Amino acid sequence: MFTGIIEDVGTVDGLKPKTKEVLLRIRTKNIDVNEIKIGESISVNGACLTVISVKNNTFTVEASHETLRRTTLFKLKLGSRVNLERSLKLGDRLGGHIVNGHVDGVGKVESVNRRGKSLVFWFSILKGHSRYIVEKGSIAVDGVSLTINEVNGEKFSVNIIPYTQEATIFGPLKTGDSVNLEFDIIGKYVEKFLVGVQRKKDISELIKKF
Repeated sequence: MFTGIIEDVGTVDGLKPKTKEVLLRIRTKNIDVNEIKIGESISVNGACLTVISVKNNTFTVEASHETLRRTTLFKLKLGSRVNLERSLKLGDRLGGHIVNGHVDGVGKVESVNRRGKSLVFWFSILKGHSRYIVEKGSIAVDGVSLTINEVNGEKFSVNIIPYTQEATIFGPLKTGDSVNLEFDIIGKYVEKFLVGVQRKKDISELIKKF
């Protein structure tokens, strides 16, 4: 589990395609790789990946076929910069919100506008995902915990302050770029529960008719 508070911006130092997977070797700047253990989870642009090796200020993770299909990781190349966050430790402060690292889909930058020193991003989302977007709710964009400013149909906006511009890969993000999106897990569980309740009511009403 993660919080959406980015610890470091890493650089893709190596790419090794396998049958349907890709090995990503990532070089860190602020994270001490000596503290990373093989088998632990690290969020890479919002996708939870497992560390399979650690060596010389780099760590290697494996992106499965499903992960490549569901995220923007298949677009990474040598030199690409990525948001990194290690998994949450019991007792740590939950600075952002609960993020699982399970990407729900890919969004696209529709516009970027400067407002003072901040940047206002508008993103478009896949059809059917708008039910998970709530004004002033939480969302993870490329692994960054953000507050949704406005919602307009299948589009939403967020405000990126100067610190976040410098501490993540948001700074150079431009119109047309794709991002990984993870919606608030609480909303998804509530939806699942309510659908189940409604289904039970429908079955109950059907039984009464007999």
